Amino acid sequence: MCSGRVYASGDECIQATVTKRRWAWFSILLLVFGIESCSVFSHLENLCNCLPVLPDVSDYRHAAKHVPIPSGTPVQITVDTVLSWPQTPILPPTQPRFGRDLQLVQIQLAYLENASVNPGDCDIHLEISQTADKHAPRVIIETPVDTECCANRQYVQSHLKQQGFQLDTSHGGELPRPLPVSVLGLPFEDFEHPDQRGTAMVATLWEIHPAVITFL
Repeated sequence: MCSGRVYASGDECIQATVTKRRWAWFSILLLVFGIESCSVFSHLENLCNCLPVLPDVSDYRHAAKHVPIPSGTPVQITVDTVLSWPQTPILPPTQPRFGRDLQLVQIQLAYLENASVNPGDCDIHLEISQTADKHAPRVIIETPVDTECCANRQYVQSHLKQQGFQLDTSHGGELPRPLPVSVLGLPFEDFEHPDQRGTAMVATLWEIHPAVITFL
């Protein structure tokens, strides 16, 4: 008997019952799908456990990159300062840190334009500009997978997630809008490899690497 349909014929009763059951199953499927979707979205890949797919020996100046950020009073610079530094045509792949590479620096205000994780070495690869302009020249900063950078890597990932941006070894790229940040770290001169050094807006071989960032 169909509730609320006292005068319904037998065929009408059957049809109404089938329709109700279909809607009930459809509602259950939607609920399950919604729960699973929320579970996937809430899950964050632990960037501190990232395993590089390439050996250390393949990484240019690997030992020079992977050093702790020293304590002390940093020299205050800007993105434009980094863009103005002279570039060496090429350094030996085992060149230790020297000169500017050894100076702790801080950029009090820059704009984060692009974020990704390089699966080759697991570094978080960030592009910053002097102004909040998608066409402004950029500098690369990198937060390595080293233990002392773990907390900052998780912080960056978590903050970007709050902005609706997923950052892990499979997701990343151009941010919808530039985000203000400050940067602390050591300068590092990389070598020219355009296909692997970020977007066409990157305008220098100089990086801040290792680096930690704070969202403003």
